[in-house]
Amino acid sequence: MAELEIAPDFGAELKDGFKPVNAWVTNGIAWLDDIQQFYRERSAIEKEYSQKLTALAKRYFEKKSKKTSILSVGETPTVTPGSLESASMTTWSVQLNTLEARAAEHDRLAGHLISSVAEPLKHLEAKYEDLRKKHVEYAGKLEKERDANYADLKKTKGKYDSICQDVENRRKKTDTSFDHGKQKAQSAFYQHQGEMRNTKNTYLIAINVTNRQKERYYNEYVPDLMNNMQALSESRVSALNSIWSTASSLETQALTRSTELLEHLSSEIPRNNPILDSMMFVRHNAAPWQEPQDFVFEPSPVWLDDDVMAADPASKTFLMNILTKSKSSLNELRLDCDGKRREVEATKQVRQLIKDGKDDRDEGEVVRALFHNQESLHESERKRVTAEVEVSTIVSAVGDISIGARNHTFKNQTYKIPTNCDLCGDRLWGLTAKGMACEECGFTCHTKCELKVPADCPGELTKEQKKAIKSERQAAAQAQAAAPPPPPSNGDSSGGTQRSSLQRSDTVGSMNTLSSGYAASAQRSVSNMTTKSSIDDGPAGAAGVPTSTGVARPRVMAPPPSSYRTNDDDSAVDSTEPRGKMLYAYQAGGEGEISIADGQEFTLVEPDDGSGWIKILPTTGFGAVAGLVPTSYAEINTSSLPPPVNLATRPSPLASGNGDLRPHSQATSGSTSSLAGADDSLAASAPKKKQGPAVAPRRGGAKKVKHVTALYTYSAGGPGEVDMVEGERMVLIAPDSGDGWCEVEARAGKGIVPSSWVKEV
Repeated sequence: MAELEIAPDFGAELKDGFKPVNAWVTNGIAWLDDIQQFYRERSAIEKEYSQKLTALAKRYFEKKSKKTSILSVGETPTVTPGSLESASMTTWSVQLNTLEARAAEHDRLAGHLISSVAEPLKHLEAKYEDLRKKHVEYAGKLEKERDANYADLKKTKGKYDSICQDVENRRKKTDTSFDHGKQKAQSAFYQHQGEMRNTKNTYLIAINVTNRQKERYYNEYVPDLMNNMQALSESRVSALNSIWSTASSLETQALTRSTELLEHLSSEIPRNNPILDSMMFVRHNAAPWQEPQDFVFEPSPVWLDDDVMAADPASKTFLMNILTKSKSSLNELRLDCDGKRREVEATKQVRQLIKDGKDDRDEGEVVRALFHNQESLHESERKRVTAEVEVSTIVSAVGDISIGARNHTFKNQTYKIPTNCDLCGDRLWGLTAKGMACEECGFTCHTKCELKVPADCPGELTKEQKKAIKSERQAAAQAQAAAPPPPPSNGDSSGGTQRSSLQRSDTVGSMNTLSSGYAASAQRSVSNMTTKSSIDDGPAGAAGVPTSTGVARPRVMAPPPSSYRTNDDDSAVDSTEPRGKMLYAYQAGGEGEISIADGQEFTLVEPDDGSGWIKILPTTGFGAVAGLVPTSYAEINTSSLPPPVNLATRPSPLASGNGDLRPHSQATSGSTSSLAGADDSLAASAPKKKQGPAVAPRRGGAKKVKHVTALYTYSAGGPGEVDMVEGERMVLIAPDSGDGWCEVEARAGKGIVPSSWVKEV
């Protein structure tokens, strides 16, 4: 066998060349069928030759039998020769016997060519074709994983573009909002800026992760698979050499007079080194190849930015939580990868033993186990690489900010009573797994807020300590939600400057660089905006919201509770109903509420339904009207309370006259801001009153609003339609009336969308 100093390596020399390698191996396996057909035709020829030789010997034996006597002794012998024959006849008989023996040898060779050569070639072709298909199937899985990584990156990029567009919309809304809503619009704008920076950081991390996965795909996974294909091809050639040697031996034994030729053929067959075929294929298929370029940050077309990670305090908290999670899982992931890598190496050794003939196990089962172990290893390595890239990316950008941090030990929690998020102050909703709760200090938050919570867990606390710190956190969350964050400064803690593209002036200026179509749509949205204040909109329930067609659709508002209960009904309240008195004075702040003095007695009309509010009727005062007051402001005689009120029968006072569906404590904050100066001057001259507890938000009104979720992204294509983004939650205004369209209120405004493109939630 020819020895080569350097053996070729498909994975190292051909790089991303699985398709030509697969085609080459496929042709080699298909060639086995040609060789099988050759030996089958050769067997038919040998069979036919044997039959002709046998017929020829039989015919000349008959001729010899008729002429033996004449040729031996003559036609008129004097002595009968009997059974004796001449030497020539005997020699001739030997030759005819040799011919018959030769015919038998050819017949035996024909049978051996079928059983020992053609049939093994048939099984060999099926075996290696099955192994090749397993390689192709595994290559498809690797390519599918690579495409999935690319798709995840594209999806992350789409989310980043979407949040950038949302920030731009918020900025426009801030510019066009009225004085009473300016503060809230600015607060929402800064909050969305924080979300945008977090999404940007996630996008940058995803780029690095995808690049690392892509590098492993082209430099490890595909080369390793091509090396396996090379081993498969070389194993096929070795098996073919073995069958050829068998055929050669059969011919050597059957054809004694062609020994020299067959010995030459036998000496030539082992010289067919499988590496020679591989070397020739490599030399004729190697081509210049360059690894694809790494992915880079692409700024959003509506929010011009660079690839510098955001390093403001909120973003650092988000990055710190990701860094902590990744660092804590690295050791376990590395150990898991090492264990699975040893399993893969052990399986490869078993396959090499089978190839060398030292192990009689089924190679197909071993290959199946090898691919299973490699899939498991790749999954663990992807997790490890993701964690390592996240750690290195965050540390290189903002340093190791996880040092000294004390993270909360969050666990999924379902709450049976109304609970607010300690970070953002919003209510935790849902039937199960509503949010997260720290097992040590009791910090509660949404699942979406987990990565935004600072790592300042005070450790395990008692029940009383948890209650005390709970009040402090809720107060801080409400204060933070009420007051907008300060605008970004010119510098941050990392020493970098705040990017000017995040500022309003630069964003407006950068709009000129966008396409004319985008600028035109922006101008249309400004021209269609109403300049009328909510005070001039008319009665409650008649406020209109302009649509893309310019036709205002009235918002359906829930009537106040007083519409369902008259003064006659209130005066007819039975004296046996529970009574109480006010612990604090309360000033009505919204529709359906009443103002009442400290210590005034009242009759309970409707008890607290879990919203934190009760409906009462003052017992003194001419023309008293029933209304809502906070439960915590009143003291009620609970000896005989009426049964709970069905919320579905009472409209909620949540809806304000201007069409806002938020809780009243938030909806009226902007409208009363202009009266703050007058209130302050009156408060300075009036005596200081007792301060009541914080008022809980009411929840009844939200039950009257139906929502739908966009199943797909839809762009308005005609008058009256509205854009929506996949996954967007919208208010359902009018359901499908049979024409396939429904009316919704989305972020882009009010309008109609295909009813089959949304799902009611």
